[in-house]
Amino acid sequence: MDICIIGLGYIGLPTAAMFATHGHNVLGIDVNKKVVDALCQGKIIIEEPHLEEAVSKAVKQGSLRASTEPENSDVFIICVPTPIMPDKTADLTYVESGTRKILPYLKKGNMVILESTSPPGTTRDFVGDILAKAGFVPGEDVHLAYCPERVLPGRILTELKENNRIVGGVNEKSAQAVKELYKCFVKGEIYTTEATTAEMCKLMENTYRDVNIALANELAILCEKMGVNAWDVIKFANKHPRVNLHMPGPGVGGHCIAVDPWFIVEKQPKIAKIISLARVTNDGMPHYVFNRIKELTNDIKGKKKICILGVTYKPNVDDMRESPIIELLGLLDDQGSFETVVVDKHANLGDSKEKDIYEAVSDSHLMVLAVNHEEFGDIDFAKIKRAMKAPRVLDTRNFWDKEKVESAGLEYNLLGWGRSVYE
Repeated sequence: MDICIIGLGYIGLPTAAMFATHGHNVLGIDVNKKVVDALCQGKIIIEEPHLEEAVSKAVKQGSLRASTEPENSDVFIICVPTPIMPDKTADLTYVESGTRKILPYLKKGNMVILESTSPPGTTRDFVGDILAKAGFVPGEDVHLAYCPERVLPGRILTELKENNRIVGGVNEKSAQAVKELYKCFVKGEIYTTEATTAEMCKLMENTYRDVNIALANELAILCEKMGVNAWDVIKFANKHPRVNLHMPGPGVGGHCIAVDPWFIVEKQPKIAKIISLARVTNDGMPHYVFNRIKELTNDIKGKKKICILGVTYKPNVDDMRESPIIELLGLLDDQGSFETVVVDKHANLGDSKEKDIYEAVSDSHLMVLAVNHEEFGDIDFAKIKRAMKAPRVLDTRNFWDKEKVESAGLEYNLLGWGRSVYE
């Protein structure tokens, strides 16, 4: 089939590569000319294992192209962002724009598939309404369905193939048609349902994780107050066969877990109380870490230099969307009494990025492990100690071995463990 994919971001581009390397002709559309130009040369501008090889292969064999404008196609897949607005409601501007962009090229018998994570009812009531006003009967003139991804950055190509998939159609005919399309590369099970159920399922998958993380973050704060090691609590509690506590941290980022629960709250704010509270708890963690930093540097007079290790929303990726560390940096900058230096080879921070950790940590008063990139696991702590003005660290991920850090002469502080207060 001829497939047109609107949006070549972290999901759209890998999806385009998968279809293009599994027998289809794919045209990728993006408003960012840099993305389009790179793809036309078989290159990518995001960081994802094996993706550039797949894109290069598809471009060379002529099954993958890119443009800023759509063409007549058999299938149109919308993979655009759905940002959160300041009032915590979904911004469907890109979904609307993407849908309207395909209208001049849409014909009876085509498929229209929304992959963008969206509030319940978006496929049927929002996209469907746009198609209906353009003269198409959704489910009859065109197949219309919602087919969300379930992938982990760093493993996207593998998980696009192996993970189970949900297809939610506006009717059974639409769901079955889209299921057949995705069977070309999905090796997991493909389940069909109606569109709003699929949307709610996608949101609840991430909401489940968000609530669990909020519980872990609240546990970490409680344990700091009570002089208990939250990480030990989690380790031993998870020995129970029906318990799976997640891990605490400096906050929740990414365009899924940090955003999706709000789409449910938006629809039923009076009922979604646990979901809303979990979001507030996780959104508050950068402020909590900020206050810990202030406590740990309270004895320092004058400007305090803080070295932050990691700024992306999760380890070993370049994705900074909704990263809680960005908010933490903003809090430190706004305070006025802190100088911050960031070390993160994955992130694009311009001139403020320091790649050499030993240079960055020089004369600092606190080193904060904010993101547990694998390269931060192999650090010469003795060299760090010699470079720092005040030899202390704050590990927000339980990533470093306390004994190793302290044997180098550094004061070790761990988010979720109140030992520095009670010992």
